[in-house]
Amino acid sequence: MDFMKIITKQLIEIIEWTDDSRDTLSYRWPDEDKEIKNGAQLIVRESQQVQFVSEGQFVDLFNPGRYQLTTQNIPILSTLRGWKYGFNSPFKCDVYYINTRLFTGNKWGTSNPIMMRDKDFGVIRLRAFGTYDFRIVDPAKFLKEVAGTDQNFRLDEFADTMRSRIVSIFSEALAKAHIPALDVAQRYSELGDALLQLINPPVAEKYGLEITSFLLENVSVPPEVEQAIDKRSSMGAIGNLNDYVKYQMGQAMANGGEGAAAATIPATMAMGFGMAQEMMKGMQSGGGAIAAGATAADPFSPAASQAAQTPAAPAAGGLQVLTPAQAAQVLGVAEADVLAEIQAGNLKARQIGSQWRIAQAALDEFLRG
Repeated sequence: MDFMKIITKQLIEIIEWTDDSRDTLSYRWPDEDKEIKNGAQLIVRESQQVQFVSEGQFVDLFNPGRYQLTTQNIPILSTLRGWKYGFNSPFKCDVYYINTRLFTGNKWGTSNPIMMRDKDFGVIRLRAFGTYDFRIVDPAKFLKEVAGTDQNFRLDEFADTMRSRIVSIFSEALAKAHIPALDVAQRYSELGDALLQLINPPVAEKYGLEITSFLLENVSVPPEVEQAIDKRSSMGAIGNLNDYVKYQMGQAMANGGEGAAAATIPATMAMGFGMAQEMMKGMQSGGGAIAAGATAADPFSPAASQAAQTPAAPAAGGLQVLTPAQAAQVLGVAEADVLAEIQAGNLKARQIGSQWRIAQAALDEFLRG
């Protein structure tokens, strides 16, 4: 009797696994070198699949349910073992539980910036991150390519591999999409849906997985590009630069004081240049003699006072050229703002070597809008 108890203890009668870890992808049921009894009970719960592996070969796969292991329930194993008419003796077989539930909220991100060509900023570097959801759809392939014979294969053991694979496909897809960096934020959802179609085939073929949801949460650019975007936004908010200069001068005059007087100097200079150019145009069109006579007749007239404050016009055939710093002083703005307008194509200038030069006529045209 004691001998029969010992024999019974060496046979497996019930096979089941309850997962309470929430991060286990696959679990090799511990048989403790015991054999499975003929007619043993196999319990497969919802969100589980069971893969039998016999002598290194993938055999029968079980979906959720309760099974009594007989020749009818394990046809592949029966054929492999030569059990044509049923079996009576116990047998050994590796039993792998696969967790088929949806694993959500897995994070991905670019460890290094992605180089891409942008129509607004040229070649720039982008960083991106987001989340994705996935599930196991091919247990045999997953065990073969990913988990292997691991006793308890967890999510963190596979996260780095999945992350690098996703980033690689994301980088390639973003480069092919030719989406401007400024428009990426408006197309997060569209990009995520498009990437699902690109990433699922190789992931399913390689790992036996399905990506059910891919979310792009943020795409960022380097700090210097952010500064250029901020400057462009500032210029767009200012609008007409000539009206902005007039507004600044009016505000400074209303405040009064020496500080206000100093603040009006750049704006006054800008207006002076504009008025001087208008006078020069009038003289060239035949009205120059009248204007000159009026100035000579009344040296205290406003026109004479303005002419005295206006820089002398260049000689015939000459061309007045300003540097960005000089143009910024004339306009009463920062030099960076002038350069931003040049880069945007609003202010015409010519680059000689690494330096920019602005013709006075181009500056006048810019001020007239």
